[in-house]
Amino acid sequence: MNGTPNPPVKPETLALIERLISFDTTSRGSNLGLIEWARDYLKDLGIASRLTYDAAGNKANLFATVEKGNKPGIVLSGHTDVVPVDGQNWSSDPFKALLRNGRIYGRGACDMKSYLAVALAMAPRFAAADLKAPIHFALSYDEEVGCVGARSLLEDLARNDIRPAGAVIGEPTNMQPVIAHKGKRSYQCCVRGKEAHSALTPQGVNAIEYAARIIGYIRHMAERMRDCEPRDHGFDVPFTTLQTGVIAGGTAGNIVPRECIFQFEFRYLPGADPEALEREIKDYAERVILPEMQRTDPGTSISFETRAEIPGLDTGEADEVTRLAQALSRNPSSSKVAYATEGGLFQRAGIPAIICGPGSISQAHKPDEYITLEQVALCESFMERLLAQMCAA
Repeated sequence: MNGTPNPPVKPETLALIERLISFDTTSRGSNLGLIEWARDYLKDLGIASRLTYDAAGNKANLFATVEKGNKPGIVLSGHTDVVPVDGQNWSSDPFKALLRNGRIYGRGACDMKSYLAVALAMAPRFAAADLKAPIHFALSYDEEVGCVGARSLLEDLARNDIRPAGAVIGEPTNMQPVIAHKGKRSYQCCVRGKEAHSALTPQGVNAIEYAARIIGYIRHMAERMRDCEPRDHGFDVPFTTLQTGVIAGGTAGNIVPRECIFQFEFRYLPGADPEALEREIKDYAERVILPEMQRTDPGTSISFETRAEIPGLDTGEADEVTRLAQALSRNPSSSKVAYATEGGLFQRAGIPAIICGPGSISQAHKPDEYITLEQVALCESFMERLLAQMCAA
């Protein structure tokens, strides 16, 4: 890594940040290079790992445990995948960490390989310490495309009766404890109509026009939530949101389009009912739109596919994991965020979770993504206090 580090950040942490960024773990590809490297790194410290693979065997989660004490332990959890750099105007190689003016640049520097590097840099000290409870490391795949990998990781823990006391999900929060985030559901809708020459429009079923009516209804629901849903002002957007993000259809301007596919999502407050939102959209499509289409052609159809389902996180201010994160971060406040994380999956699996990690989410997914050395140092201090806490517990 080029440049001279500021004194607060340990050289071993910087070396690990550099190493992790060097793995191109874009979600569309494999993360096995990073996972196998982390497995071997931990193995050399006497720390055993469990790997759970995707169906193709091209990606894996890692769950490793410093086996100490006889109480439930704490999970240090983060995802290994990163978003693409395609089309982004980077001023340096995104997979080569660059230290400049107190910042580390590179894809994943903020989201969230620096957190993983700090945790792994502490592994030798965790392994040597007289811990009263275990420390676990959880590294997942495909968080960026729907929190895919964490599901099989958590299923494996449940099958093997591994029940940690809590999890710290190291998404970038500027080291402020985050106790809640919205849930997310995303869908793809396919409207199949009937092609016809545009001069004979009444003989066709225009898939784009009927899809537009469903999209308009989703927009109507969004406005209703904006105007009528009880607010939670802990969130920057204090109500449930719905939006359509992608649409494609049609062949030519003089052909009644046979097919239209669009993708939509909603991000809902903790306590909101995502099933009810889903049912309302499907009911409108099946009760109002589909009969109109099938009066012209009974072979027309509307189908929905769930693309992602991420539960919200809703951890209490007084919960033990919240108090722990506040003590370790020396930050007595807490906040809520609109973006989704794996924390909701941990909570649904019965593992209390808090979101707390270095860096700002405003830097995530951008060209020239970076994290400041100050944030890395704050995360190191967090881990130092965790070590002391686990030895004293």
